[in-house]
Amino acid sequence: MFQKEEFDICTIFYNQFKNVITQIPQAQQIIPLNTKSDDQNNSEDNYEFEPDEDEILSNLLPKNISTQIFKAMLENSASEQGARMSAMDNATRNAGEMVDKLTIEYNRSRQAAITKELIEIISGAESL
Repeated sequence: MFQKEEFDICTIFYNQFKNVITQIPQAQQIIPLNTKSDDQNNSEDNYEFEPDEDEILSNLLPKNISTQIFKAMLENSASEQGARMSAMDNATRNAGEMVDKLTIEYNRSRQAAITKELIEIISGAESL
């Protein structure tokens, strides 16, 4: 599609995995290839290619594009798994706190019921 000039630029957006808590949104231009020119290395070196440059590029560029897309998918997947792990850890911690609070509430209500029964028994014995 790029060779047919159906679009000018192809950019992929993904989350870069930094750690379990942090994912960094990224935008990476895939087509056309962004090359960073080094100002220090401006000398023109002549190399001989076997096979010719066009054939090498026609083989390597599709592999480069698929590798960049695969890398973005892996980073995104790692970020998703990290976010899930963090969410499940928080849910487990919250469930533990809820169980502790409910246990205390249950024990208090049970203790109140026992105390009420004892008061009723003592009151009944005193009335005799």
